[in-house]
Amino acid sequence: MPPLLALPFPAIDPVAVAIGPITIKWYALAYIVGLLGGWYYARRLVAADRYWGVVRRPSLNDIDDLIVWVALGVVLGGRIGYVLFYNLPLYLADPIEILAIRNGGMSFHGGFLGAVLAMVLFARARKLQALTLLDLAAVVVPIGLFFGRIANFVNGELWGRIAPDFPYAIVFPTGGPLPRHPSQLYEAATEGALLFVVMALAVRARGFRKPGLMGGIFVLGYAVARTFCEFFREPDRQLGYLFGTEDWATGGITMGMVLCVPMALVGITAIVLALRGTTRPRVAIEAEAPPAEADAA
Repeated sequence: MPPLLALPFPAIDPVAVAIGPITIKWYALAYIVGLLGGWYYARRLVAADRYWGVVRRPSLNDIDDLIVWVALGVVLGGRIGYVLFYNLPLYLADPIEILAIRNGGMSFHGGFLGAVLAMVLFARARKLQALTLLDLAAVVVPIGLFFGRIANFVNGELWGRIAPDFPYAIVFPTGGPLPRHPSQLYEAATEGALLFVVMALAVRARGFRKPGLMGGIFVLGYAVARTFCEFFREPDRQLGYLFGTEDWATGGITMGMVLCVPMALVGITAIVLALRGTTRPRVAIEAEAPPAEADAA
């Protein structure tokens, strides 16, 4: 019997569609919806002249091709990041498990680095500015984060810390008998919905005229949101708390928090450089420079 101050976990089948031996899980659909939603939004942003000024933008065909590169970068980077950051001893002992993605295990930070690398390589192949692609991705990524965290909740995974006195705590089927914070929903609300609104407002105010600005805002915003949510999220069992305990007063530092520190520093640096104009390509600077006065006759 669940504790008095707890909500029952909703009985949602993690399999969204089953046709004979073929099954599609909500988690896979979350990736698909996130990528397609980001692709559609990116195309809308690229088509809006008011956001770009003289900065060269990718074409609609570039966006169509980029989604394939980013999808590969997210999946490969997310898996490699989880292996390296969260459970390296297990995979060293049984390397074949690295390929068993069906058993779970994806790292956002690894997926983020994989997507960044994919965009940098794509930019070089198409002779585009990498910062411009990163800015565009920064505005659309919260869509995927939102649906991904909702899928985590549906799967009953990545649940939060024990919260016996919290009236909206949930007893998760795989989380033991005690009620816990639904931290997946906190992450969906902050890293997904809230960050999406922040990025939408930022692009409306500044557009993509200062390469690196949107990317810096996203990276800093995600680092802050993720660090906040880590105070409610149960750390991976094989790692636990790196310092302190789950009590706020003793720190409770997790791997997720540690990985967010360099993200925040990179975000702040990118914002400062972009606002100073350091990242603007020379062609854009020359295009906006006032014409030289003609020599006096």
